[in-house]
Amino acid sequence: MYYIKPVNTVFITALMIISCILLSSLNSCYYDKSDLLYPNTACDTAAVKYSTSVLPVLSSNCINCHGGATPSAGISLDNYAGVKVQVDNGRLWGAVSHSASYSPMPKNSAKLNNCSLDKIRIWIAAGAPNN
Repeated sequence: MYYIKPVNTVFITALMIISCILLSSLNSCYYDKSDLLYPNTACDTAAVKYSTSVLPVLSSNCINCHGGATPSAGISLDNYAGVKVQVDNGRLWGAVSHSASYSPMPKNSAKLNNCSLDKIRIWIAAGAPNN
């Protein structure tokens, strides 16, 4: 004859609760668009300059592919002269704003956040000065 040991229901309930908590914590997500996560965060566009506002955006989003000795598509964005060429022909704004008939950049990524786009747009509207 078999003996069946009684199950402690408090132990089973606690185990189920802990399991649910652990499983739900594994189902969290990662999202890196700060302007969408924190919409009330101020974007300082009062003094937009190439060196302090635009170059950091390009450095973190563009120069990995469009810099160095062999920039992608021959488009160099790691120096002002290269950036200015793309501003003057309209391709920089067309690409980063994901405008129709332009290759959207960053390639295979979401559009830049609104603050970064505003800084680039304001800088271009001011004549894209090298300051």
